[in-house]
Amino acid sequence: MTCQHLAQAGEPAPQSAYEDGCPRCVADGFTGWVHLRLCLDCGTVACCDSSPRRHMSAHHDETGHPVMRSFEPGEKWRWCFTDELLG
Repeated sequence: MTCQHLAQAGEPAPQSAYEDGCPRCVADGFTGWVHLRLCLDCGTVACCDSSPRRHMSAHHDETGHPVMRSFEPGEKWRWCFTDELLG
């Protein structure tokens, strides 16, 4: 099963490099992020829900952007927050 959001999600250029870490964590002096995610609407890079600050979920809550993907090297899986589907 898939959803319209996953089917239509683009692949914007990331706003920061993987090696830079979670920009919001780094800005706050926090280095405890676990994994990074990429918003497929705007290219925002943020930490995952396994990270204490959960910045990608916060980004979704703030913007309504439905789809993100893993920003880990070698991973391309996607997640739709709206439909709660992996794609």
